[in-house]
Amino acid sequence: MTESSTSGDLLTTLRETVARLAPGDRLPSSRELIRRHNVSPVTVSRAIAQLSAEGVVVTRPGSGTYVSVRTRAADAPDTGWQTVALADRAVDTGSLGPPPEGTIALDGGYLHRSLQPTRALAAALARAARRPDAWDRAPSNGIAALRAIFAGMAGEVSPDEVMITAGGQSSLSMAFRGIVAPGAPVLVESPTYPGALAAARAAGLRPVPVPVDGDGVRPDLLADAFAMTGARLFYCQPTYQNPAGFVLSTDRRRQVVEVARAAGAFVLEDDFARFLSHSSTTPRPLLADDRDGTVVYLTSLTKPAAPSLRIGALIARGPVLERLRAVRLVDDFFVARPLQEAALELLSSPAWDRHVRTLATELRDRRQALAAAIAAELPDWSITAMPAGGLHLWVSLPAGADCQAVADAARQRGVAVSAGRRFFPTEPPAAHLRLGFAATATRADLATAVRQLSSVDPT
Repeated sequence: MTESSTSGDLLTTLRETVARLAPGDRLPSSRELIRRHNVSPVTVSRAIAQLSAEGVVVTRPGSGTYVSVRTRAADAPDTGWQTVALADRAVDTGSLGPPPEGTIALDGGYLHRSLQPTRALAAALARAARRPDAWDRAPSNGIAALRAIFAGMAGEVSPDEVMITAGGQSSLSMAFRGIVAPGAPVLVESPTYPGALAAARAAGLRPVPVPVDGDGVRPDLLADAFAMTGARLFYCQPTYQNPAGFVLSTDRRRQVVEVARAAGAFVLEDDFARFLSHSSTTPRPLLADDRDGTVVYLTSLTKPAAPSLRIGALIARGPVLERLRAVRLVDDFFVARPLQEAALELLSSPAWDRHVRTLATELRDRRQALAAAIAAELPDWSITAMPAGGLHLWVSLPAGADCQAVADAARQRGVAVSAGRRFFPTEPPAAHLRLGFAATATRADLATAVRQLSSVDPT
């Protein structure tokens, strides 16, 4: 039996025990729990810590663990005043909360644990922890060796133009707040990443959609949007775009940068999928061919490695970099040095290259498995394009379908999917779902999920 399953069994038992006791009653001692349930001291400590975090029990050093005194509803704090104080500024993440236990996750944006380089991560963290300066303050821009690696990924970039961040979402937040003034418009692809829409709106910006087709954003419509709105920033994902999966064509890559430069605006290039190709090649970033500081670039290790490796990079040239550095100092000073050192160890090891190659094959196989299941079970659903990288398929539903109704019904059948309307800054032109293929435990789960989806009425 694994440590995690043993801990879960003990938690269940202790919750049943607490339910039979009165507030203030003492639980059996740790020694008694170890003997009675034949578990390790670590398992007992974890179970008690979990119950304590939930407020079920309280621990008193030197005395024991006791059932918490349950607060009466009448004694609950009155926080109604906060509604008035917070006024009408809301941060909408569109989250439905965690799905029920056992749900097959086709809405996930991270790799399943089985796809993560957990051994390499553990080894990297162990090596990083042994460094004599591991707990020293890190430079605000990030440690030099890690900045050099990110500079090499992006092309002909100086490490001095790189700033290490706490992942892609942190980079987005800093960029939106640093580059554009509150109340201003920001141009975005339509559809686009909902986390970017949320970050832009939280910064007080107004997302303005620019349509895309199979080759990416349309430069002619981008030029029109700059002219109509006076926007000074365009946010885009040119490589394996989330959710549609397209790659901005070679000609359009040059045109997009030229259009932005002519408008006196920046391009915020989100290269989240740099290590998520389904083959051995990935297109060059827009930044690699930009010499005038038009492109501000961000990337992250979170998607290709693990959710808690919150390490990313912002790359910029000129005064905008100084602005972003100032925002960083106001926000959090620097990213924790042990995590930076661990990322450096990981990226410098042969295990990282092996992981990226293995991941490419697995993602390609999973993409094919999900696409084949959709073709067999849901012939009326249409995959807009087979992506050459990334973690998702973008699926068009039949005419008259309600994507949110489909997502809600799927959740009731034990499958979590992402309703397409979340990916549009304004009214969606049609009904879509984003279906992920990297967050499930096995490829067989993908087929099971699609069978469940086939029983959903799309209207």
